[in-house]
Amino acid sequence: MATNTTSRPLAGRVAVVTGASSGIGEASAEELASLGARVVVLARRADRLADLVSRIEKDGGSAVAIAADVTDAVAVQRAADRTEAEFGGADLLLNNAGVMLPAPVEELTTGQWKQQIDLNITGLMNAIGAFTPQLVKAAAEHGVADLINTSSIAAQNIFPNFAVYSATKAYVTHLSRHLRAELGAKHVRVSALEPGIVATELQSHVTDQGAREWLAGSRDTVEWLTAQDVAKTVGFVASLPPRVNLQQVTIMPTGQAA
Repeated sequence: MATNTTSRPLAGRVAVVTGASSGIGEASAEELASLGARVVVLARRADRLADLVSRIEKDGGSAVAIAADVTDAVAVQRAADRTEAEFGGADLLLNNAGVMLPAPVEELTTGQWKQQIDLNITGLMNAIGAFTPQLVKAAAEHGVADLINTSSIAAQNIFPNFAVYSATKAYVTHLSRHLRAELGAKHVRVSALEPGIVATELQSHVTDQGAREWLAGSRDTVEWLTAQDVAKTVGFVASLPPRVNLQQVTIMPTGQAA
């Protein structure tokens, strides 16, 4: 691993980003590449990934796209195997793929419940299962590796009609704390990022009219975070000295009370 410098503290590192075709994942891939990491970007939309790789390379970075659905454990393992073969393995995993589909529980939108659980929990676990051996190996060789999971302030606070989404994010946060207890002694830092409202395409997936109106009202009164705001935090967490692990990071819009 190359020695850190002020401008490229992640030089020599290999970062895998899931959910990289838009929003926080896309912005984080660009940020990590700008800090010197070689970035492997995963998502379902191959065309969006190709555009992202092109931008990163145009800016002098290094990236490769792998089209994969994180809910498909076989596809994720293939992506991990390719990362191992081409780059020697990952030493940074940003688990960012996710979906938010709020609705009153009485509406029994069971398909949306399953979609959120499959992506936010099962997809997360598929990536953790496929890439953790690489993180442990990299940490043993170089003294540090990072597992960063995108959770949400909804993991901590109560939002009516967001019960299933919030529960999936509580899983992410609590899982991260447990994994830190397992992996910290092996020099793998585990962090959970808990953003408040971030302006991404996540809101466009919401179908419940009441939730759509609540989000619209919030945007009229609060300046939402941008994906780049969270991406800067990802880069900061990964660039800290190996002895420093930010376990749980809450990132809120200044005007968002809860």
